Amino acid sequence: MAQKLSEIIFNSISDGVFTVNRECIITSFNKAAEEITGFKSDEAVGKHCYDIFRTEICNKKCALKDTLKSHATIENARVTIITRDGCEIPISVSTTMLKDGNGEIIGAVEFFRDISEIDYLEKSLERKQALRDIVSVNDKMQKLIGLLPDIADSDCSVLIEGPSGCGKELFAQILHNLSPRKYGPYIKINCAALPANLLESELFGYEKGAFTDAKRDKPGQFCLANGGTLLLDEISEMDVALQVKLLRVLNNGEYRPLGSTKAMRTDARVIAATNAELASEIEKGRFRKDLYYRINVVNIKIPALSERPEDIPLLVNHFIQVFKDKTRRPIKRVTPEAMVMLRNYSFPGNVRELENAIEHAFVMCHGEEIKPSHLPQNILEDHVESNGISPVSSSEKKIIQEALQRNHGNKTLTARELGVHRSTLWRKIKTYGIRV
Repeated sequence: MAQKLSEIIFNSISDGVFTVNRECIITSFNKAAEEITGFKSDEAVGKHCYDIFRTEICNKKCALKDTLKSHATIENARVTIITRDGCEIPISVSTTMLKDGNGEIIGAVEFFRDISEIDYLEKSLERKQALRDIVSVNDKMQKLIGLLPDIADSDCSVLIEGPSGCGKELFAQILHNLSPRKYGPYIKINCAALPANLLESELFGYEKGAFTDAKRDKPGQFCLANGGTLLLDEISEMDVALQVKLLRVLNNGEYRPLGSTKAMRTDARVIAATNAELASEIEKGRFRKDLYYRINVVNIKIPALSERPEDIPLLVNHFIQVFKDKTRRPIKRVTPEAMVMLRNYSFPGNVRELENAIEHAFVMCHGEEIKPSHLPQNILEDHVESNGISPVSSSEKKIIQEALQRNHGNKTLTARELGVHRSTLWRKIKTYGIRV
């Protein structure tokens, strides 16, 4: 009767539970374990636990083996198992010793639970946090943002193209942060900042005595980025001869430090970035076509800020908050007149130039509102035309219409986004005859 009761309790536990003997052969397997793994009890009992669970740590650092060896309890270790149907499921594992009535160790017991939903929620939160620095409502940008998690999960080479200051480094950092390599190193190197010979030694390293000043061995960035991500910024500036050596690394993971006769291997994911038209560089003989196809497995083209002016108000508010937190200044908003000037400016330096403009305004402004006079001189001069100041009313009307559309007609949210009082927004809506 007692044995039957213990079986009922054993099979009523919501967590998967199984026991093994000292040889890690399964001796019991409850109903929850069957549901999670897909294996029936009679299929599991008598088998080694690694035949049933097939986790990534079975042959390296098995929790049950560690418990049997050290007699230590393990709690909430995360592993991924492969079910009977071949699906991967993340589980949380806890183990402890199993003793008989005399206190003799006869095996171990493992408790485990399916944490797929928790894992999904955690990954979703990580993605949201990683993507929060990309401020945009532009359709093209939204499509790119939606693709980033899938690109990050893959291990292929990525080419990021876009004009200077558009955020290529930010995208590369996010790809690393969202990838399985996020706990590995993230290293970036500007290919335009060093001459060819120095760039080669920086990338591949060198051995002592390779040249006059080589007093000791120095590991290169490919070595330091092993297991992580290496960003090659401005790759179009790399010397053609060095491109051949880079191609070899990308093809088989092998490179040779300067002065060495021994090839070394690296497991670094390469992300390349450029503001040049590589197709044009290939035609001019400045960039190898085979290298272009090797780094261009996935292509990300970031549009210039002039192609997405609807993002300017959002970016302005974002940078105001950034500099407000940094400087503790009381600045809260940009006046509508200043916003019109910012919206009308082409920003050849893209997001970086806009950020600099707001930082400049923080230096000049001593009140709560950034006015046109606080903006950089080039933006003010651009706003002045031969016949005086360009008309602002049509631009301001367009800004208000776009903000109302983004906020689904909510005037309170629109006023907050534009940095104006709600009554001011009402007045301008009436003045311009805007239909809400």
